[in-house]
This record gives sequence, C-alpha cells and structure tokens, in this order.
Amino acid sequence: MAQNTDGHEPLEEQLDEEEMLKKAQIDAETVLRKYDSESNTRTLTGFMARLVSAIAITFSLFQLYTSIFGVLDAHLQRAVHLSFGMALIFLLYPSRASWSKTSVHPFDILLSIIGAALPMYVVVNYGELVLRSGQIVPADMFVGTLGILMVIEGARRAVGWPIVIVAVLFMGYGFAGPYMPNILAHRGLDVGDVVSHLYFTTEGVFGIPLGVSSTFIFLFILFGAYLETTGLGKFFIDIANALAGWAAGGPAKVAVLSSGLMGMVSGSSVGNVVGTGSFTIPMMKKMGYSKEFAGAVEATASTGGQLMPPIMGAAAFLMAEFMGVPYIEVVKAAAIPAVLYFTGIWIGVHLEAKKNGLKGVPRDQLPKFKELFFERGHLALPLVGIVYLLVAGYSPTRAALAAILLAIVASFLRKSTRMKPIEIIQGLEKGAKGVLGVMIACASAGIIIGIVTKTGVGLKLAGALIDLAGGMLLPAMFFTMVTSIILGMGVPTTANYVITSTIAAPALIQMGVPLMAAHMFVFYFGIIADVTPPVALAAFAGAGISGGNPMKTGITASKLAIAAFVIPYIFVLSPALLMVNTTPMELIWAFATSVIGMVGLGTAMIGYLMAPVNILIRVMAFAGGITLIYPGVYTDMIGFGMLGLVLFIQIAKRRRQDAKAKLAQ
Repeated sequence: MAQNTDGHEPLEEQLDEEEMLKKAQIDAETVLRKYDSESNTRTLTGFMARLVSAIAITFSLFQLYTSIFGVLDAHLQRAVHLSFGMALIFLLYPSRASWSKTSVHPFDILLSIIGAALPMYVVVNYGELVLRSGQIVPADMFVGTLGILMVIEGARRAVGWPIVIVAVLFMGYGFAGPYMPNILAHRGLDVGDVVSHLYFTTEGVFGIPLGVSSTFIFLFILFGAYLETTGLGKFFIDIANALAGWAAGGPAKVAVLSSGLMGMVSGSSVGNVVGTGSFTIPMMKKMGYSKEFAGAVEATASTGGQLMPPIMGAAAFLMAEFMGVPYIEVVKAAAIPAVLYFTGIWIGVHLEAKKNGLKGVPRDQLPKFKELFFERGHLALPLVGIVYLLVAGYSPTRAALAAILLAIVASFLRKSTRMKPIEIIQGLEKGAKGVLGVMIACASAGIIIGIVTKTGVGLKLAGALIDLAGGMLLPAMFFTMVTSIILGMGVPTTANYVITSTIAAPALIQMGVPLMAAHMFVFYFGIIADVTPPVALAAFAGAGISGGNPMKTGITASKLAIAAFVIPYIFVLSPALLMVNTTPMELIWAFATSVIGMVGLGTAMIGYLMAPVNILIRVMAFAGGITLIYPGVYTDMIGFGMLGLVLFIQIAKRRRQDAKAKLAQ
C-alpha cells in the first residue's frame, strides 16, 4: 500500500475507508430493522418523546427501588413490570410498518393505556383474587382474555411472528385436546380454565420467565446500557484489533474476539452482528475475504455471544431458576463449551486465511494495546467486578446493582469517558427500552409453559421423542437437536430457551441425562438456529451488511459453527466439559484434547491445514477431531493417531510444494 512520507495512508485511501465504514453503518441500521424486530421502533419527537422517556425512566427507577429495598410479592412485581412494558411497547412499536415512525397513531395510544391497565387490574384486586383462589368472575374473564390477547399482540410487534405462532398453537392445543391423536390427547380445556390459569396464577403469563425478567434480567440489561454509554463496545473492537489485527486473516480474528467480548453483555445475536459487524465486515472484505465468509464469521461469532457467560442472552438466569441451582453453577458449566466454540471459529478463520494467503493489517496501522489499556482500560472494571462478585457468591441482583454503580463510577476515572448527568438519566431510559423485547418474549413464553403444565404435554412429547428414537440415547439426542433447532428459529434467546427446555429437554432427562447437560443441550441447539439455514437470522443479517448471498452465508456459518453441533453431544455423553463430576486434571486433559480436536474439525470444514487436503484427509481429520473431543483414553488414542497421520501427510505434501517452488525459481 502506497504511503505518504510521514508513514500514513494517502488521504484518498483514508477517505475511501471512512466512506466504506459509513456505508456499512448505514447498511447495518437497515439490516437491524429488517432482521431484529426489537430494533424496529419509532423515533419520536416533541411531547410523545418526553412522555415515553418519563415512562421508561420511571420503569427503571421502580426496578432499582424494588431491587434495593426488596421485591414485591411475585404476582405484584411481575404485574407492575408487565404494565410498564406494555405501555412502552404500544407507544414505541407501530401496529403496521406503513404507519408513521415519528408520531404515535391514536389507536396505539389507546392500546398503550389498555395494555398498562390490564396488569394493574391484578395489582388493584390482588387481595380479592387470592381469596377467590382461582374462581374467576365475569370481570376477571374479560380482563384475562383481553390481557392474553394484548400480550400476543405486543409480542407480534416487538419480537415478531415466530413466538406468536408457537404460543397460539399451544393455546389451540389446550382447547383441542379431545380431538388429538392418542399420545397427545387430553380432556381439553375450556376458555375459563385457560384464562384463569394463564392470567391469574403465576404459572402462565406471570410465570417464572416474567419473574426473572422483572428481577435479574432487567438489571443486567440496564448494566449493559451503561456499559454501552461508556464506549465499552468500541474499546472491545480496538482491543481486538491491537491483539489480533496483525495476524493472518486479522480482521476475521478481530470479529471473533470482539463479538465474543460483546456477547458477554449482549442479548441478541442479530444486534451483536450489527454492532460489531459494521466495523469488522468491511475490514474483512478489504483484506480479501469473500462477502459470504465475512458475513458468516461475524454471524457465527455473534451467535456464540449468546453462549458466553456471564449473561448468555439472559438465559443463564432462567436456567438457574428452572433447574433450582445457584446461578454461578450455570456460568461454570457454560464456560468451557463457550471457549471451545470460539476456539473452533478462530481455527476456522485462521485456516481460511492461510488457505487463501490473506495477511493481517500492518501493525503501524493498528491501535497500540498499551496505550488503549491506559487510556480506556478502566471501562472494563465493571465487567471484572461483576464476574468477581458472582464467583464470590453474591446474588445476581446484588452483583448487577454493584456493577451498574461501578460502571458509572469507572466512567469518571478519565475525563474522556466521563458520563454527564444527562447520560446517566438517558441510561435509565435506554435500559427500560432495551428490556421490552425480552419482557414480552418472557410473557409469551409463560403462555406456552402454562399450557404445558395444564395439559401435561411436555411429558407426552418427551415420550413421543423417546418412542421415535426406539429408547436409544443417540437417536433421541438427534431428534431433540432437530426439535430444538426448529423451535429456536427466529425466537429471541430467552424465549428460545424457555420453549426448548419445556418441550425438548424432558426427553433427555427421562433417559437419565444429567439435568444441567440436558438443559445446555437444548439451549445450544436453540441458539445455533440463528446460523442454521433456512431461517438463519444472524447469518442473513451478516449477509445484509457484507452484500453476500444469504443462503451461502448461512451454509458457511454452519460450517464455522461446527463446534456447536458437536460439543453438546459430547457433554451429554461425558459431562466433564460442564465441570460435572470431574477432577481438575481430568478437566484440563479434556479441554486440551478438545482444542486439538477442534483443529481436526477445522481442517475438515475448511479443507486446509498446512496445504490443501482431499476428501479422504478431510474425513480422517473430522473423525480424529470427534474422537479427541469425546473424553476417554481409547478415543484420545484413536484421535491422536488419526490426526498424527493427517499431520504427517500434510508435512510431506508441504515439503513437496516447497521443493517445487524452489525448482521453479
């Protein structure tokens, strides 16, 4: 690259790069609105903007107050939480795409008032509802029916059709029980049964998912909003550039590293693609990666962010509640599989770079790690703090509250990052708006859980899966995987986990799979739906920014995400990777052999190690990688033998290539 005498790029090239980044950011905004329903909100001005801000800030203050001084009774806490959320959803999300995005239609104002009032009916009449103990009067019937319909409509606007369709199908199943095939048949529910159970107990709309949203999830999303305000996202990208930008295929490795870091606090695969992809995808294309590969790398890494502790797309909190285990146990179990997932992507992009001779960015064009650390390293203190507090045994609520305070205090350590008072207030507004998609998805998931508990269909579906698998574990795992991927298509992370853990996990648990392994299994495959064609929202979002073919991008992303298709099988068959019933030495050995196994899988997927490989070598590399990932003395010996043979053949081939190159000179 030509340079000026001062060592910098020519002005024209700098301008071209700035234009490319600016265009990518515009494309990213369009992509976000297309593939992420949660981002498709109105941009209000004037009185309505101030009204929405006031409601959102009050919402955050209510959540902070109850977190500090003690939450209300479960039904009351969840009802107030839903009331605030419904008011905001109908003001921020238009009923139709054609309606104005800068003003609120009178119809939506009416729905906002009704949506806020219906949950408050539970609050106002709480004592009377408790005394009636499930017996509903006509007024309850009217409010409950309308309340369920409003939740479904709110979900349609804020998170899209997939979860609405699933919720409606389950409600239909509740009514159609007597007409179902034998294995799925039940006595049937009438409208009164459904309304009473779904709206006036804590097993439906106001169930555990909404309970977790109204406590832990809100605080962690508020924490994420303050981290974003401090500029942590840009810091992560700069740090990733400093650490990996110079290496072979540097920009792709930057995408993997920065997306993994952002995933620790992000709650959306598509949002993560857009947030980091608007910077990393143009860099990858500039360095020579194809459009499809660039989009796939970002999509795969961003999806992996949902698997990365401590937040895991907020599903970690739901897992802890559903399984009745301490939150830190979920974080510990998720750690090694998440690291292996990102290791697999890193190996894939490295081999792709070597295969195509792609270089990194010259070091003099990259930020310096030491300078970044001293200038903005303090921005990471809240993340370090929250991990420490969680490991030390503090409750997620206390840890999140402390981390929010630490994020604000840390910003004041340097003038360049210092939050202004208005930004602190805006953080309250941003946090409340950020929770809306999760909140309404949790309320909708509560409908699904309510029907499952009322009809017992979860155990029936588990029995059907086991029968289909002939009582054998591996086929049962395969059918559970397919079910989880289908159920996870287009559904937000939290609702995704609720659905898969309710419908698919019981089959594995009935077959003796440890509880943690069964829940992690369905969670992984529900999440990986975001990069699995034909409905691969994260891959399609990456293609939207890169300009590549969406389906090719999805297929490439599936190859890069091979670890996510393999590792869940391994930790079900041998839970050592989840730190369950294992010793430190066994854990270290299992991790080391798994990393080597990932090299074998990467070789098979990319078709390159030290030189191009043929189909036979790819099959050997894949088999060797699988056997090394599966813990066990004999499998490790087989895996080392097969990969050792692959390496020997590759070294010999590379030497022949080098010899030919020398002769040609």
